[in-house]
Order: sequence, then C-alpha cells, then structure tokens
Amino acid sequence: MSDPQSHSTATPPPAEATPIERLAELRAQLDGLDTQIHDLLMQRAAVVERVGALGAKGRVPLRPGREADIIRRLLARHTGRLPRRTIVRIWRELVAGTTTMQGNYTIAVCQTDPAAGFIACAREHFGSLTPIRAHRTPAQAIGEVSASQAVAAVLPMPSEDDSPGAAWWTALLHRDEPRIHVVARLPFWQPRSEGAPRVQALVVCAAAPDRSQDDRSLLGLECADSVSRARLSAMVTAAGFTAGDITIRRAAGSPVAYALVDVAGFVADDDPRLTALPDLLRKPVVLGAYAIPVDGDAA
Repeated sequence: MSDPQSHSTATPPPAEATPIERLAELRAQLDGLDTQIHDLLMQRAAVVERVGALGAKGRVPLRPGREADIIRRLLARHTGRLPRRTIVRIWRELVAGTTTMQGNYTIAVCQTDPAAGFIACAREHFGSLTPIRAHRTPAQAIGEVSASQAVAAVLPMPSEDDSPGAAWWTALLHRDEPRIHVVARLPFWQPRSEGAPRVQALVVCAAAPDRSQDDRSLLGLECADSVSRARLSAMVTAAGFTAGDITIRRAAGSPVAYALVDVAGFVADDDPRLTALPDLLRKPVVLGAYAIPVDGDAA
C-alpha cells in the first residue's frame, strides 16, 4: 500500500509560463543585449578617438582598404539568419559615424543619373547622415576634393562613350597636386536587391589608396592612337599583369590615345612591372586601387 502522507508532501510541478510571460522575458533579454551592444559601441568610439589622436594631422580620415577588410572578416565569421547585407549596412553606418569624429566628412557626388542613383549609392556607403554635395560634372566634384572642401568624390564608372568632360580619369594622368587617387569602388556589396541603387561608381580622394586583402588597381597609359585593344592587352600581360577591363579614349585628329586598364592586385607607384610596359608615350601612371566588392548574400 502507498503511504497516504506521500501525496500530501509532494511538490507540485511548476506552472508553465504563459505566452505573455515568455514574451516579457525575451524582451528583457533583448533590452540587456541592446545595453551591451551600446556599451561596446561607446568603447569602440573611444578607441577610434585614440587612433585619430595618433594619426597625422590633416590626414584624410578614410581607410577604404581597412574598412573593406573589417567587413570581410565579419562576413567570414557570420552565421544565423540575420542577412549578411545587414552586417554590411550596420558596419558602413558605424564606420561613417566614427569617421565623422576625426574631422570634416563631406562627400562630393557627380550626379548624372536621373534617378539620383549616385547620391543613393554614396549614402549607402558613406552613411545616411553624412553631408553630401551634388555636382553636375566630374570636374566640379573633383574640384571640391582638390580644394579640401570634400573628403572624397563619387564619380561615374568610366566608359568609352563618355564625352570629353565626362572622361574624368584622364585628368588624373597629370599627377597634379594634390594628387587625386581612386580609392574605392561602389557599391561594395553584390548582388543588388530590389530598390537598391544599381549605378557603378569609383571614389577618389587626395590620398593614396590603402591595401586590402583583395584588390584591383587602375593603370593609366598614354600611347599612340593606332594601338589596338588586343595589343594593349598583350602588352599588359607580357609585363606581368592580369588585365581585366580596358577603356580606351581616342580623340578625333589626335595622335595620342589614353587607356584605363583594370588589373588584378594592388599596384604601387614603384612596381617594377610598370617599367616593363613597352610602346608607351610616357611612363604609366597608377591611378589608384580599390577593394573588390563582397557578396552580401552568399554564405
């Protein structure tokens, strides 16, 4: 027989939490996580402030290569259902906010797209609250950078169909002071979702590009007008470069042609391969480099 007293002393099972109670508990966890995230953001800003204090006075507060590697590292470790492109957007805004702490941070944009795609692309990369000044021509936008009125300029991707005024990259061949370099390519994440700006652009600033872990460089060549695309490709390959797109600029009646060659890797001004390029009218110019955009969706 069972002990009649055992029934009276047994501990009743705990009551199961109601959905409302579970929801309140989860919201409390989220509040705690938000506080931790905010604490870390403030700590990060304090470290950025110390980094800025150690940097050279007057230095352009942009490190596109370093910024690209930060995002690549985070995407490489990312798991779960939070979209990868959300990680890209969060850190682009974070970088924009902390860059502002280091000084003037205005972006000049050559807005040639009727749908204002270049402005949208600039805001996506440089932060939704970053001051932006729109210009009708590349020369105006570059002029802002040369005059230190803007940290960088967002310019349309070069095309062989560009008018003389739109072929902004040919001006960079002259190495005027301050020297303007290509330092980034936009947009930085692919593929583009519905509603996202689809324009292609390059970013220039008055500082040399910084190396990332995966780059491409842009070479500016001055050659005879009779040179063919196949000849240019062969020349670049023979010098040891791996060429991608080649944009050739020819002017009617001129014996000179200009070529913009996209090559793999980070190329510095003293790269010995540059001296191995034959049949040029003048020494090739490294117009800059950019970090290869990331896949913002794939695992």
